[in-house]
Amino acid sequence: MSLKERKPLLYLDGVSVSFDGFKAINNLSMVIEKGEMRAIIGPNGAGKTTMMDIITGKTRPDEGSVFFEGDTDLTKHDEAAIANLGIGRKFQKPTVFESHTVMDNLVLSMTGKRGVFSTLFHKEDGQERNSIADILEIIRLEHRKDALAADLSHGQKQWLEIGMLLAQDPKLLLVDEPVAGMTDAETVETAKLLREISRNHSVIVVEHDMSFIRDLDVKVTCLAEGAVLSEGSLAHVAADPKVIESYLGR
Repeated sequence: MSLKERKPLLYLDGVSVSFDGFKAINNLSMVIEKGEMRAIIGPNGAGKTTMMDIITGKTRPDEGSVFFEGDTDLTKHDEAAIANLGIGRKFQKPTVFESHTVMDNLVLSMTGKRGVFSTLFHKEDGQERNSIADILEIIRLEHRKDALAADLSHGQKQWLEIGMLLAQDPKLLLVDEPVAGMTDAETVETAKLLREISRNHSVIVVEHDMSFIRDLDVKVTCLAEGAVLSEGSLAHVAADPKVIESYLGR
């Protein structure tokens, strides 16, 4: 069944969590459909990172449920189990194996059950080679496949880490501020890259760069004080007086 048949993949239902009396997430409900890329915006402290922590099992909510692929409640599972269910997360700062090549980074990600030593001496089969070739093309690093990750630009390291997530073939990618620190050209290319990925994967992108969000051309959810403040196209959300007052007008 194609992902683009648009059936719910992720459903946050009445989720709340507090830290030392501060309500970081406040009765948050949100639906992400299969095949959808969603942009999440909002001021600092709006709950964006905490929301991703809850989805990935790093933080357990005080109330509410997080359903994945129907009736699997992610709040009942730990981080490792949630990753195995098909949810991958990319943090803002890229974490790649800098002393290994781009190709080795992808092979290491694809073969998570083997140790580093055995992986580096593992011969890929035809399917693995094709998958890695496809990923290298998507992340614009075919020409750098034999380069050490340490020698990549900041933007290229971000792309490599996205590729490492793709190597695990997740159903849902959570991507945190992917264009922070990128050049203008890299930022434009990253929007194209994520649109390509969203043809076969669901993607949640948290970002502050409004021109980048505009290039993504997807549904936008603005969070504030741990709840949904506004939702719709970027034009709709950006024109919402509540959003202007709490976020864009700052």
